[in-house]
Amino acid sequence: MVPTDSLILPPRPLRWLFLDLNSYFASVEQQLNPALRGKPILVAPVDSDTTVAIAASVEAKRYGIKTGTPVWEAKRLCRDLIVTPARHEKYVEYHDAIVAEVWKHIPVTKVCSIDEVACRLLDNENGRDAAIALAHRIKAGIRANIGECMTSSVGIAPNRLLAKLASDMQKPDGLIILDAETLPERLYDLALRDIAGIGAKMERRLAQDGINDIRQLCERRPRDAGTAWGGTNGDRLWYLLHGVDLPEKATQSRSIGHSHVLSPGKRGVEAVRLTARRLALKATSRLRRKSYRSRLLVLHARFEDDKSTWRASRKLASTQDSFAVLAALETLFPQLYAAGKVRPGDFQIRMIGVTLAEIEPVTGEQASLFGLLDPDDPLARETRTLSLSRAMDRINEKFGRNAVSLGPQSGGRIDRVGTKIAFGRIPDLDEFHE
Repeated sequence: MVPTDSLILPPRPLRWLFLDLNSYFASVEQQLNPALRGKPILVAPVDSDTTVAIAASVEAKRYGIKTGTPVWEAKRLCRDLIVTPARHEKYVEYHDAIVAEVWKHIPVTKVCSIDEVACRLLDNENGRDAAIALAHRIKAGIRANIGECMTSSVGIAPNRLLAKLASDMQKPDGLIILDAETLPERLYDLALRDIAGIGAKMERRLAQDGINDIRQLCERRPRDAGTAWGGTNGDRLWYLLHGVDLPEKATQSRSIGHSHVLSPGKRGVEAVRLTARRLALKATSRLRRKSYRSRLLVLHARFEDDKSTWRASRKLASTQDSFAVLAALETLFPQLYAAGKVRPGDFQIRMIGVTLAEIEPVTGEQASLFGLLDPDDPLARETRTLSLSRAMDRINEKFGRNAVSLGPQSGGRIDRVGTKIAFGRIPDLDEFHE
């Protein structure tokens, strides 16, 4: 072990303000419906006791209900619980309004998730008193201009990781400051799992190296702590926990996809096929909107009797054409059917998903040499179908979701596949028209 004060660390002023909306989905529902305010509510993806909570109000959390709690169990924990279906489009609308409100007070450096934003403090904002006053103005502005139910917890710290940790330390409606002078000792009461990036697997790895809490990690030399962490830049976490503001590591999108949990009565062969086609169309529309092409299609599913995920894939000629993706998807269904037939209880799939992987940006696109050939000529076909796919995008954007599509999209054989908010990704409002 080596004392921290024997190492020369750079100046560590307060540099980040992290804002986390409290019980966000549930708070939006309470804001939209005054009858729900002050009551324990649970937001669920579908109206079924077999599904799980995707959000719980502050009042529901007092009963031990949280994200991931099965609805049937939540009802047992709280007899007065109100279950309301998710309205993802509303959550995106409120998100956009909240981000715009934060911008009135300080530039938003990074939107971290649907209910979290991070803002870098300038030199005239990072004094302790100035940062606290700024946080109070932001919180008050959201309540006044977005809604009284929209409370938030704010963390202020020398780097973004610590600011995020601080925002979790006091909920709801909290405000915590982590000064360099208090670090890392102020963190010793937290669990390793409270740190973003440390899950069960990493926790076990650290324990095998004799690190069972944040104190033991911080008391090591940076290089030794990095060795326990493993991988490149393993000492990065040590410096972050001591308040050093390191440059962000560059990231890029590697895949675009959607998945859907099927209703209990719609888990058979035809419903699964139609749902997968619908998900593929949504993913391909997003691919075009973001100006990407894909070179790999992945079909994945979970059967009712198995928690593991089944996968199959098909290489694509670099494309963003819905017709080409659907044609490749059809070649994967026989593998899925064969896997389902050998399972007890016949073919019953709980979740189906489609992912477009190995994506790359479209750059320097040129008109096709084959665009004027006969439409049935193999060389011309994708040029024509890609133009048709883009035309469908424009029609759906103008006239609404499913104004035009490929194949059946409604009726008794298929669930309604809407846009949902995944962890860390906020859908564009355009997606609600796809």
